[in-house]
Amino acid sequence: MGFTLLELLVVMVIIGLLASYVGPVLFGKVAVAEDRATRNQLHAFETALGSYRLNLGRYPSTEQGLKALVERPADEPKWAGPYLSKAVPMDAWGRPYMYRNPGDGGHEFALESLGKDGQVGGTDLDADISVWSAGR
Repeated sequence: MGFTLLELLVVMVIIGLLASYVGPVLFGKVAVAEDRATRNQLHAFETALGSYRLNLGRYPSTEQGLKALVERPADEPKWAGPYLSKAVPMDAWGRPYMYRNPGDGGHEFALESLGKDGQVGGTDLDADISVWSAGR
């Protein structure tokens, strides 16, 4: 028993309509998951930076960066890491995290991702995602 061209076209239209409805919903969930994964990663870095500070009495310098959480800096004899179990990953959008010591506004460090758009500022899923120390 075969299908007529009209029946096949009707099925293809139905599949197209379903895809046009479901596709945007699924892509919206992916964007939210990327944002959430980046936020979770930043908080994991924050915890590792706290452990680093407990051992060495200070946070890594800007020059040492997050790499100091995985590899011993040459001038740090009290380093007791690694403080992360894996190499420092990129954010969910494939860009490196930005780490500064000192941070802005009296914070000892600032750590951020520029969000989905990769630009400073933004709103919603394009907004920058940041964590920083409580202060000096």
